[in-house]
Amino acid sequence: MNADTQSGRWGAAPFARSMAIWGTGLVVMLADTDAGNVVTAAQSGAQWGYRLLPLVLLLIPMLYMVQELTVRLGVYTGRGHGELIRMRFGLGWACLSTAGLAAATIGSLITEFTGVGGIGELFGVSRSLTLPLAATILLAIVATGSYRRVERAALFIGLFELAFFAVAWAAHPGLAALARDAIDLPIRNRDFLFMVAAIIGATFNPWMIFYQQSATVDKKLQPGDLVHARWDTGVGAVLTQCLTGAVLVAAAAAFATDSGQASLSSVGEISGALTPVLGESAGRIVFGAGVLGAALVAAIVSSLALAWGVGEVAGYRRSLENRPFEAKWFYAVYAACVAGSAAVVWFASNLIWLNVAAQVLNAFLMPVVIGFLVALAVKALPEPYRLRGWYLALLACVAAVVSAVGVFGGVQALM
Repeated sequence: MNADTQSGRWGAAPFARSMAIWGTGLVVMLADTDAGNVVTAAQSGAQWGYRLLPLVLLLIPMLYMVQELTVRLGVYTGRGHGELIRMRFGLGWACLSTAGLAAATIGSLITEFTGVGGIGELFGVSRSLTLPLAATILLAIVATGSYRRVERAALFIGLFELAFFAVAWAAHPGLAALARDAIDLPIRNRDFLFMVAAIIGATFNPWMIFYQQSATVDKKLQPGDLVHARWDTGVGAVLTQCLTGAVLVAAAAAFATDSGQASLSSVGEISGALTPVLGESAGRIVFGAGVLGAALVAAIVSSLALAWGVGEVAGYRRSLENRPFEAKWFYAVYAACVAGSAAVVWFASNLIWLNVAAQVLNAFLMPVVIGFLVALAVKALPEPYRLRGWYLALLACVAAVVSAVGVFGGVQALM
């Protein structure tokens, strides 16, 4: 497709065209700062001060490199992640990758609805009301039959996550404490290693890869759109890790005067830790808005990723441009994910360990997920755009180290 056709498709003005391209990367990255990520970051700050902040920021380049490959694959192949795995490696490997996606998605959705229920209870609203309401909103957004409407709704909801920056700013973290913690790393402590694994797992969710590649295809992005799509992804990668860091900083500052390690057991306790910083009412509102925004965006993205992935592997690829009755299986998988997870949380306790454990599961899945992505980037892309040379070596090396650290931390905590 030439540049003139591109301009006609997106609108004559270059700015309008670029704005039409942007969105997918920001949405998937805002979804990455989900309720489980927020809880994990808060627990990290409460238990270990600022020690894990450098890790959160150091993961930005790899997060961008991984997600940029999904954009490249979507643009140049026109196929979703699950579909490409099935085509290149066979149905068995595709089913394995989808099983990992399903496990990660279910774990993520449970944590999202746990966050929604916990925030509702902060304001005295029963989860019997908040969970069905949240599920209904999610189903209504996706039932519009338009990817662009879904993306805009997700972006609007995700903007509430910016509240975390206000929380971190109000916490006034001490530079001396930041510097001290950065070099005081208890790498032989199993609890610390477990939290390292959780931070890595919270950053690299399998559903992010499936979602962004399929969304790129659904949005019909072309090679001429790649530069803007990369900027969209890069800005999103920086934003999501800074938001995670903001939560960690706020929690660390709130517990800075405590003796020994603090431990949180509910979303309410996280909010309570921030009320001395912002005041009781403001703390609840700001924190609640951030968690709700994070949870709802992540619920949309992760459940759509599973619906896309299952359809691609089973051979009935569908789009958000299809109305519900035109793509019954696609919408049925999405609805089952949302309604089933809400029902589980309806009866479950609001426990922080469940959120953290879900992130550690992602760390265990990471080697397989990244392995498939790199293999596709080497084999499935057109020759000029394939992953190779020094960039391939760099990504493979960084991914291997991060994956090994995540798996090692998770295993050590279980021993």
